Amino acid sequence: MKLPALTITLNSSVNVVEVVLFTKHLSIMLKAGIPIHEAFETLNEQTKHPVFQKILKAVSADISNGSALATSLKKHPKAFNQFYISMIEVGEEAGTLDDNLVFLSEQLTKDLALKKKIQGAMLYPGLVLFATLIMSGFLSFFVLPSLVDFFTNLNIPLPLPTRILLAFAQLMKDWGVVILLSLLGLLAFLRFLITLPGIKPLWHAFLLKIPLVGTLLMYGQLTRFGRNLGILLKSGVPINKSLKVTTQTLSSITFQTIILDITQKLEAGKSIGDILSQKNNSLFPPLVTKMIAVGEKTGKLDETLTYLANYYEEEIDTVSKSFSTILEPFLLLGIGLLVGFVAIAIISPIYELTGSIRGQ
Repeated sequence: MKLPALTITLNSSVNVVEVVLFTKHLSIMLKAGIPIHEAFETLNEQTKHPVFQKILKAVSADISNGSALATSLKKHPKAFNQFYISMIEVGEEAGTLDDNLVFLSEQLTKDLALKKKIQGAMLYPGLVLFATLIMSGFLSFFVLPSLVDFFTNLNIPLPLPTRILLAFAQLMKDWGVVILLSLLGLLAFLRFLITLPGIKPLWHAFLLKIPLVGTLLMYGQLTRFGRNLGILLKSGVPINKSLKVTTQTLSSITFQTIILDITQKLEAGKSIGDILSQKNNSLFPPLVTKMIAVGEKTGKLDETLTYLANYYEEEIDTVSKSFSTILEPFLLLGIGLLVGFVAIAIISPIYELTGSIRGQ
């Protein structure tokens, strides 16, 4: 008797951690000889994420109806990307599904760690900038407007810093809410703008040109490219399909365009090393081009790509530490200058007022 197939439309993406744990546990259960449908039933009971729980229930029903695991997973692209599905397909065809699941869990864990490294590098500057914006907003909306009347009533000439501060305070007092709403609207508009098909590639290209930030993003894409392509080739996936699948795992449209171009030229009989050397672009450094060319000639391209992935992952650690070290003094200097300017602007007229009273 066939079970009714379940169709689910996801409204939100599944947490990557859930997919990693599921993959790891499924590989262990299959290695222990547990039938796949029983493994899914057990994992479904253990999963706490409600959306992912529904996905596992739907996949389990499909498998019980005779569908292959890869075919069932394809119905849920927000939880399982093309790289994941390709690895499952290869495992099912070669009879090495449990081993491929182990590979997948390891690669997903490394990919998650890589993402956290890049986010960690941005965390400190982001916190400092956020604190600066909060402090500036508090001063602008609550402190400075109350100083306008106070300093206006003083019968003394005000120094230039105080006049500048008062002009800004008066502006915020009269138009502060309008300015805030306009800035929020502008940010929302820009966020929408960079998602447009014609603007998004330009935005991604711009991000890669920002000092240090662009380097971090480039190394992240190179790491993901080398690791995913290397694993697919090692699993026996043809080079053309491996490149197409790897393209879908990259987040930068700039890199996606380059890899798709490589795939098209590869079908014309050229090698990856030759194509990259002819492109003469800064996104694939000479080290990558030469190593890939050597890997193709020696027949060990998968090992070469894995080495490159590990190398650039280590480079991310180095750049992220440099990023924080270089940016920290500039952020602290900016905050110090802002606080110092406000302090001078407030204290100077009070000091002059006190001096004039003593003089009388």
